Amino acid sequence: MNSSAPEQLELEKKRKMLERLKETLADREEQMTDLRGELEQFEAQYTMEVGRLYAELDEIEAQIAEEELKLNPEDEEIKARAEEARKRAEESAEAVDEENWQACTQKWNPSPEAKKAYHNLAKMIHPDLALDDEEREKRTALMAKLNDAYSEGDQNLLNKLVEEYRDSPDLVKGDSVGDDLIRLIRQIYQVTRRLKELRAEKLELELSELFVLQVKVRSEQIEGRNLLKQMAERTKTHIKKAQRRLANLKNVNEAVENEIKERFGLDVSAFR
Repeated sequence: MNSSAPEQLELEKKRKMLERLKETLADREEQMTDLRGELEQFEAQYTMEVGRLYAELDEIEAQIAEEELKLNPEDEEIKARAEEARKRAEESAEAVDEENWQACTQKWNPSPEAKKAYHNLAKMIHPDLALDDEEREKRTALMAKLNDAYSEGDQNLLNKLVEEYRDSPDLVKGDSVGDDLIRLIRQIYQVTRRLKELRAEKLELELSELFVLQVKVRSEQIEGRNLLKQMAERTKTHIKKAQRRLANLKNVNEAVENEIKERFGLDVSAFR
């Protein structure tokens, strides 16, 4: 076919368009992976420095509610409050498990080599470039391996994945100009759709409480202040107050139990 035929010209135009979109998509996927990694690392840091203190405070508040219930066992409102406080304490404890604390020690800082390898392979194997379900499934699995290797900073695995895919038979294509054109149009549509999804995900993350807090922490850091440390100190103060309140309630309950035991010979604690 004449290289200047309309179909061939359109094919070349679409190929150039797709190449530009693939570059953009690889950039966006890398940026989102970086953003997710940074937020996960910040969340772990927050959990270690502040979140665990909130969990401790929630546990004390739950104990306070339970002590109040002992004083008013028939009060449904106090009972509901105690149940809610215990549920919140359990959720807080689960959120600050040891795995989250340990994740804080892993600084998110991919090397330039890792970024380059990720970009090159993401551009080649992105699932939204697949032409059928079978190919999409293969690409999705490979993309998952790529994301894991990048997140873990495994440069050797990144290089291995690039080399393996570079020699893959999936890269060998050979159809008519018309089929190529249809394939390119579909790929352009898929990539454009994925770019929209990434923009929506980025906006959602940037509107999240965690991201807003991260921005505040960085802004305060620039000014020479440690916002997380300040939050931790305030929470420690609340914990001390709550501990005093809990101790007072326990003393009151103990006095009531002793009085009942002395007057009636009844051990109230056995019924709780």
